[in-house]
Amino acid sequence: MAGRINDEDVKAVRDAVPIDAVVSEYLQLRNAGGGNLKGLCPFHDEKSPSFQVSPSKGLFHCFGCQEGGDTIAFVMKIDHLSFSETVERLAAKAGITLRYEEGGYNPGHQRGERTRLVEAHKVAAQFYADQLGSAEAEIGRKFLAERGFDQAAAEHFGVGYSPAGWDHLTRFLRGKGFSDRELILSGLSQDGRRGPIDRFRGRLMWPIKDVGGDVVGFGARRLREDDNGPKYLNTPETPIYKKSQVLYGIDLAKKDIAKVSRAVVVEGYTDVMACHLAGVTTAIATCGTAFGGEHIKILRRLLMDNGSARVIFTFDGDAAGQKAALRAFEDDQKFAAETYIAIAPDGMDPCELRLAKGDEAVADLVEPRTPLFEFALRHIVGRYDLETPAGRAAALDEAAPIVAKIKNLASQHEVAVQLAGMVGILDERFVVQRVGQIARWQRDRGGRGQAAPGGPERRRHDVGQIQAPTAPAGPALNLRSPAHRTERELLKLALQHPELVSPAFDAYGVDEFTAPPYAAVRQCVQDAGGATGAPADYLDAVREAAPDDTVRALVTELAVEAIFAKNVDEAYAGDQLVTVRLRAVDRRIRDVQGTLARLGAHGDPAQLAAVQNELWVLTQYGQSLRNHGAAAL
Repeated sequence: MAGRINDEDVKAVRDAVPIDAVVSEYLQLRNAGGGNLKGLCPFHDEKSPSFQVSPSKGLFHCFGCQEGGDTIAFVMKIDHLSFSETVERLAAKAGITLRYEEGGYNPGHQRGERTRLVEAHKVAAQFYADQLGSAEAEIGRKFLAERGFDQAAAEHFGVGYSPAGWDHLTRFLRGKGFSDRELILSGLSQDGRRGPIDRFRGRLMWPIKDVGGDVVGFGARRLREDDNGPKYLNTPETPIYKKSQVLYGIDLAKKDIAKVSRAVVVEGYTDVMACHLAGVTTAIATCGTAFGGEHIKILRRLLMDNGSARVIFTFDGDAAGQKAALRAFEDDQKFAAETYIAIAPDGMDPCELRLAKGDEAVADLVEPRTPLFEFALRHIVGRYDLETPAGRAAALDEAAPIVAKIKNLASQHEVAVQLAGMVGILDERFVVQRVGQIARWQRDRGGRGQAAPGGPERRRHDVGQIQAPTAPAGPALNLRSPAHRTERELLKLALQHPELVSPAFDAYGVDEFTAPPYAAVRQCVQDAGGATGAPADYLDAVREAAPDDTVRALVTELAVEAIFAKNVDEAYAGDQLVTVRLRAVDRRIRDVQGTLARLGAHGDPAQLAAVQNELWVLTQYGQSLRNHGAAAL
């Protein structure tokens, strides 16, 4: 086993790789104010962005699902890596050589499983690319040339060739130090009669990358008549390759998808190539499977689901293409973006269209487009005889429930009016009412106990509440409570701007925070050495001082959440300090007054005098705070 990574090296990696640069590889981030960025959370489904990143603090937090942490925590969570695998991956990006406490330099065979499999794919991709120039690969180069792709295009997309022999790649990877177990696990090799053999042989190879840019699999195209395998052979499911969670070309398209809020979904690898070379640089494709929910999640994080977001499907005009379009429509309501379908008049795919009519024709293909719902409805309605009342009624019965699923009521009404025209029912109002009736029935049947539109995070913020962590135990944190709201602001200041609240904050007792979760965070600051003279790793120290993951998550949340002030300065900090202290003083005065009432006139004179003296001191201190503000602290 590899030794423990040196703590200084872990800190160097954390400092060297900006969290916003890493997160931006997986989702689109926009300005959230106060130096923070926001986007759609990659860890749960949501309609509006509650995921925030603080580049200055190196932290992220989702106010919807409560996930949070630093750069390392983000990569661990999103790519399902171990701590050491994550640090090694980020160190490689930053060019940092890691040291190990118990084993010196970490050799390749000691790396984490995912890291090793990704490295094997990286080496294999280069091997295949090099082989494309061999004499044997002439058939592959001819295939590309016939479809309008030259050497530069092949290099841009990393297209390669797998030799026809039994174990060329297997022997090459063995020579690079990869074990037989790793080769089988990666899907690059498979079991043969005498040991591992190459999975891909004599085929044109497309490397499939994840959204972070790592090669995780391959798509292989048959070239020879004597190849009895399928036309396209993809990497099998492996620890790093799940076909329902990858999109070919996403690594090349993601920046432009985020920039223009548009994605073009095509059917094959050559279609992606044709689109990109024709200037449609937002094109992506699925890898041997139907477009589904996991693909939608990837795109939604890049599109940010703003009002102008568009997803355009370019399926073939044949029966299979129409079936694929209808399958995509089943998931249409998972998008907030508007969805369309574009089919070339002659039924050609983008690759064929580019070859026949040039780049401009491909670029024009995605412009005259039909809303996906309209395409689906016309397909349904077209199966009925609309010349008869019975046929029109049957068409309406099948199509109306589909329109009723449209969540936006304005859109639902508009589509219902269009449906009336498609079916040939003159009474538009009848169709609109029918759709609305079905929509209400669907909500009543399936809505009990389920989240309202917009997700639990939207409802929670709408009522002014933030859900309390499950531990430590205590009442829910209610931002309508003046005490909770001010305590939260003070803790945010202590974590984000410790210089504005110290040294006064360090004299505050844990009991001055009425919500147990806030009291726990106050304790963390104290255990980390206080806010006064906070060092560079102050936040890390506070997070490390947390007794459990729940409190640690709240620390992260408060460190990232925007402070509710136009000017965050000493005056604002002083107001929060005074308000929290004054409420604590008033609470103590009420307690002392209760004690005094219980003692009554016949209590012990010494005890009575002590309680009266404490009440006088507290009253004077409270009055001083009201008159002089922070100067009285």
